[in-house]
Amino acid sequence: RYKARLVSRGFTQTEGVDYHETYAPVVKMTSIRVLLSIVAIHDLELHQMDVKTAFLNGHLEEEIYMQQPEGFIARGNEHLVCKLKRTLYGLKQSPRVWYQTIDKFFADMGFKRVEGDYGLYVMWNVDVKCIIALYVDDLLFACNSMAFMTKLKESLHSEYEMKDLGEAKFVLGIEIERDRTRRVIYLNQQQYIENVLERFNMSECKPASTPMDVSVRLTKSQAPATDKEKQEMASVPYQSAVGSLMYAMTCTRPDIAFAVSTVSRFCSNYGTAHWVAVKRIMRYLKGTAHYRLQLGGGAQVLLSGYCDADWAGDLDERKSTTGYAFYIGGGLVSWNSKRQTTVALSTAEAEYMAATQATKEALWLKQL
Repeated sequence: RYKARLVSRGFTQTEGVDYHETYAPVVKMTSIRVLLSIVAIHDLELHQMDVKTAFLNGHLEEEIYMQQPEGFIARGNEHLVCKLKRTLYGLKQSPRVWYQTIDKFFADMGFKRVEGDYGLYVMWNVDVKCIIALYVDDLLFACNSMAFMTKLKESLHSEYEMKDLGEAKFVLGIEIERDRTRRVIYLNQQQYIENVLERFNMSECKPASTPMDVSVRLTKSQAPATDKEKQEMASVPYQSAVGSLMYAMTCTRPDIAFAVSTVSRFCSNYGTAHWVAVKRIMRYLKGTAHYRLQLGGGAQVLLSGYCDADWAGDLDERKSTTGYAFYIGGGLVSWNSKRQTTVALSTAEAEYMAATQATKEALWLKQL
């Protein structure tokens, strides 16, 4: 089908006059994995809905005028302008106003917003166990009662123009596969990874067995030194490639977390060795694109976690790297590989700093 959308020129808006606050929360990817783990373990129904033209549902508080759209100018009234009653795509405050609108709707329905993540809403009592994950206009429902879910969908349909996608199969570029007999959910991004490889002309590359070559240590000294080398690297889509890999790592691929963390340090000044390392990650993904992340698989929703650190692994600043992983039941829901902010003077200090980061994540997961 053909689509057309009127988009306002939000870049001409003046802060404090045309808009004030712009921040609007979306559900964290970790929260989605926690939600799916609970769905698998408790064997809940999992459905998905999409709000059509979500931002058009928000009512503007500010007084904003817009030029008549090209091609739709009223004859004889060319000098007139449009006064906006609702938020349009392009306005700075549109995402925030939409979030406030849907937030009020869920509150009126009896849902409680989760303090740990403002993109999650919960109704958990004796009769109804229901969780909603909100990512802008994408809604993910987990519920123990199909009757309540049907009622909830009808309420949404009466309030907004919705698209009912039925059982959740594909969300935010992630494919969802479910084995209800074993109470597990599998997440994979095979299609996304194949698209990334094609975009960077790596579809026919030779697969690698590991995401990094352990014999290669990346440093700032490997960046271009001469104007000729800088010119050669200028056409390399390094930042775009790292960003694409980062999305895969954030969603379903903890196995490339350390490698992506390492290559992302050189986004402002990258050389041939750094680009080879990025392509190495892609070669690894070429051979493992079918890998799936398993969630659930346990009898209870129990949280467990592990952390570790190297010592002075960064050759440029001699900072250490923190790594942690948290499981719910038998599934990995949270992971991180990140260079520490200060230099550790001993392996013990590096371990303490890693344990601190892991403890913060553990407290947040416990709150969630």
